[in-house]
Amino acid sequence: MEAQLGQQAEDGGTSSSDVDVKDARGKLEKLAVKGRAPKTGFDRDKFGPAWADVDRNGCDTRNDILKRDLTDETFKEGTHDCIVLTGVLKDPYGGETINFKRGQDTSSKVQIDHLIPLSDAWQKGAQQWSDTKRKEFANDPLNLLAVDGPLNSQKSDSDAATWLPPRRSYRCAYIARQIDVKAKYELWVTKAEKDAMDGILDSC
Repeated sequence: MEAQLGQQAEDGGTSSSDVDVKDARGKLEKLAVKGRAPKTGFDRDKFGPAWADVDRNGCDTRNDILKRDLTDETFKEGTHDCIVLTGVLKDPYGGETINFKRGQDTSSKVQIDHLIPLSDAWQKGAQQWSDTKRKEFANDPLNLLAVDGPLNSQKSDSDAATWLPPRRSYRCAYIARQIDVKAKYELWVTKAEKDAMDGILDSC
């Protein structure tokens, strides 16, 4: 997992100075620009079971991402360091330091965000995909990030035209990674979304 994406920086993610703006702009220009398709038929189950072990390393995707993005983790005994019990997240979206503790009432403080939300992807190309490709997309580490739970809920299924991380120093990295995901899976963007992405890249 780490080899695919690398560890998050200690400041909660990639900084603006690490973003290759020229590369991001080049990929953005190649994305198709279309209107949003109807949400009709969208169902989370069409992207496979939540947090499947798609890379067959014995750990589900949620725990893989927690293990990648948290520091000072502890693990449940007997799980081969799979199930994360506690850890510390430097939230990339808001900048807060969050102490994660696994539990019915506490796990939701840290959530795993799909940078490109599943329903947004559904309306911009994923309806035509195979079940296998949708499952791959839903569990792709490139499209996943451990973040502050309430901010993830606030974002919901918004695209870049309607929601950006409140931590301005992370917006370049956020947009660059969204563009990477859209380019990898050949998802389209709306005009408003592309304009928003262009605006953020201008400030990087």
